[in-house]
Amino acid sequence: MLWSGWGDPARARELPEQVRKLLHDLLGVRAPATPAAALGEVRLPPVALPASLQAVLAGVVGEAHVLTGHEDRVRHTRGKSTPDLLRMRAGDGSYAPDAVVLPGSHDEVAELLRLCSRERVAVVPFGGGTSVVGGLAPAGGAHGRARFAGVVALDLRRLDRLRSVDTESMIAEFEPGVRAPDAERLLAAHGLTLGHFPQSFEYATLGGFAAARSSGQASAGYGRFDDMVAGLTLATPAGDLELGRAPKSAAGPDLRQLVLGSEGAFGVITALRLRVRRAPAERRYEGWRFPTFAAGSAAARALAQEGPLPTVLRLSDETETMIGLADPGAIGSGGPGGCLMITGYEGARVEPRRTEASAVLARLGGEPLGEAPGQAWEHGRFSAPYLRDSLLAAGATVETLETAGFWANLPRLYDAVRLALLGALGSPLVLCHISHVYETGACLYFTVVVAQDGEPVAQWERAKEAVNAAVVEAGGTITHHHGVGRDHLEAYGREIGPVGVGILRAVKASVDPEGVLNPGVLIP
Repeated sequence: MLWSGWGDPARARELPEQVRKLLHDLLGVRAPATPAAALGEVRLPPVALPASLQAVLAGVVGEAHVLTGHEDRVRHTRGKSTPDLLRMRAGDGSYAPDAVVLPGSHDEVAELLRLCSRERVAVVPFGGGTSVVGGLAPAGGAHGRARFAGVVALDLRRLDRLRSVDTESMIAEFEPGVRAPDAERLLAAHGLTLGHFPQSFEYATLGGFAAARSSGQASAGYGRFDDMVAGLTLATPAGDLELGRAPKSAAGPDLRQLVLGSEGAFGVITALRLRVRRAPAERRYEGWRFPTFAAGSAAARALAQEGPLPTVLRLSDETETMIGLADPGAIGSGGPGGCLMITGYEGARVEPRRTEASAVLARLGGEPLGEAPGQAWEHGRFSAPYLRDSLLAAGATVETLETAGFWANLPRLYDAVRLALLGALGSPLVLCHISHVYETGACLYFTVVVAQDGEPVAQWERAKEAVNAAVVEAGGTITHHHGVGRDHLEAYGREIGPVGVGILRAVKASVDPEGVLNPGVLIP
């Protein structure tokens, strides 16, 4: 992965001239005054971890699996949010770990956590490095780091095996460092799939999906990732936790839910037992046009509540449709007008379900656009982060944020976020789509584009603070699938209240009494 951007550097592309002109005319975007820093120019703090402790770590995982080189530290600094990338492009590597440690087994992870707890070394679990909420920037800078003897990134890439496949129960057991494309490849050999395809699919890991409570683009058909977790193994400084021994249980609260979404603050997931599905024999994607976002939302709600529900169901608002964001390759060329809906069907026999769903959409005012819009979306479904890199290079700040609410409250939530962004940024371009639907509500996913000012990180942080406050006030959740990290910490505390905060702190004290696991993340 590109250290200062997203994905494969060979896939990066410059913006077409028509898009540059659109950005200049619409938003006043101008090229940055200074070029982005090169890898060797990134400023890193000196390695604080004593050589004696580095040697002890090497005694657990082997000397070759403790890395302290410049490039290794840079590549494990921060995640992939826009503020993360702006800082890295400016050469600011202030959150770099002192060392990158690569365990090769559950036992090595457990031993490392016991050692780091005893020696007061902060541990940041690292999967694909795709966090967009500050989930990989622990310890609060220099002041926070002073509480620890050092900071290590615990890279789980060596835990990359498919351990077993149970085709009778439809359960597959994986290690957490398996990347999503590799998981699909390994399952395809058995005629199976997870069906989990978030935008981070190409680089994220299964352990990261669980730790961040991920939701994929086909969640309407396959469910969220937390729906797929039948069981897991967690290593903590206090010992191991084995969870999930039956499909459902009434044996007290489901402790899996404490681990799912815990972002490495309670322990390190070392094994996942996941529900799998038969690989679909057919896939079909198509587009629909609705005259307004309200009309399209009503149609999406009807499918979610009455069925039949497509595997993929997404609805862009008027602005996102006009810009053409559903097809990143066509940005600036204009959409079909109104609001574009993408529907996708996967399975053994998709036509009966597609026909029935199409009748519902047509009855509620939808105009069929054929398969071309659906195929364009499918082809570009993982491309948006590359577009963000191109926009950053051109001098625009572009970032995404998401929330969720009940259907009755969705219009209020939609307006609240837009007004907060307009108030904080002046005249940004604000786009939105419904990305995930449920019987009771949906997720709103916003994309924001604005000309960079002289301090683009501070510019976005002001906007993010305003949006967080607006989401809480409007009754939405602070995050549907991006996670809490550091960026949502204060608002998350307000969302769950003092009793909820107390519960989280009690769990943290029980499993991580020295507070070394991803400090500063998740726990208000």
